[in-house]
Amino acid sequence: MRDYLLIIIGLVGPFFMIKYRAQIGDAVGEAAWMKKVGGVHNVIIIAALLIFFWTIAEMTGTTSILFSPIKSILPGLREEAAPAF
Repeated sequence: MRDYLLIIIGLVGPFFMIKYRAQIGDAVGEAAWMKKVGGVHNVIIIAALLIFFWTIAEMTGTTSILFSPIKSILPGLREEAAPAF
């Protein structure tokens, strides 16, 4: 039951994040680093898209395919960097 609820939130939540990005942006405020990516409104849009695609990947079981480029970029997530026990 919990998985279905998280899937519904992950699919519907980003829609409301994009629809109400002005109100969310006013509540969150704008940090200096957000100006470099286009402001708080663009950060909210990017976060909503990431949540949406992550939810789709979790539903279909393809998170390893979706996040493989990220794993190759970040040094702590590379498979060869993991210690062998």
